[in-house]
Amino acid sequence: MLPIVGSIIVLLSVIGGFIASRGHLGALWQPFELVIIGGAALGAFISSNSMAVVKETLRSCIGILKGPKYGKPQYLAILSLLYDVLNKMRKSGVMSLEDDVESPDNSELFKKYPQLLADHHLVEFMTDCLRLMIGGNINPHELEPLLELELETHHHAALAPAHALQKVSDGLPGFGIVAAVLGIVITMGSLDGPVNEIGHHVAAALVGTFLGILLAYGFIGPLSAAVEGRAIEDSRAYECVKAGLLASLRGYNPIVAVEFARKSLDAKMRPAYAELETHLKGSR
Repeated sequence: MLPIVGSIIVLLSVIGGFIASRGHLGALWQPFELVIIGGAALGAFISSNSMAVVKETLRSCIGILKGPKYGKPQYLAILSLLYDVLNKMRKSGVMSLEDDVESPDNSELFKKYPQLLADHHLVEFMTDCLRLMIGGNINPHELEPLLELELETHHHAALAPAHALQKVSDGLPGFGIVAAVLGIVITMGSLDGPVNEIGHHVAAALVGTFLGILLAYGFIGPLSAAVEGRAIEDSRAYECVKAGLLASLRGYNPIVAVEFARKSLDAKMRPAYAELETHLKGSR
């Protein structure tokens, strides 16, 4: 919702200031300038990115209009799942998790959290980590860099839409200049015409520059920043899982390992300790 509010403020400020300065609103209506700038930017966006990035960018732009992917209820579920997994590991041994890891869809542990089970990327990250813990005598110093590498790969993919939008934002002023130059070309071809017609062509050319800059810094640039912020915010769930599993591998008991995971979350999304304890008692 905030991106919509911000865009409305940008429009009201720019258009309102123009009208208050006795500008004629009709002079800004240059649809063909929008076709040139918007079409060129869209074409450059498509040609410079893979289809997967194009689709993910569209999904990300729609996603920021919704709430965050992970809120307190989701983080409570993640911490509870971590506790259940680590508790079973401690009581029955690490090999008792083999069936849960290999087939989480059929696991009684994972089926208790259907919302998390639907998040295939997060479940895959957790099960891959557990598979390494089950499969060999691995210590925290060996596992941590491997998890860091996987998280870095995930972050790179998650930030690809934001980077693609930022490149479009960087190119929009240039496309505005292209539209302005084309307008000047039309103006030069109309020098023998009426003065008002020449003035109309010059205004259209200047509007092209104006639109390129406004779209870049007033809309696409902020949209890119919002998509990037949401991607970083959503990655906290992976950091949470990583912190809990590494703490368990270092020998901490399940409740302490889950506390490590809880402490890795942002304060605004972090469940209180008492809230988590009550939730764990309720789930048991």
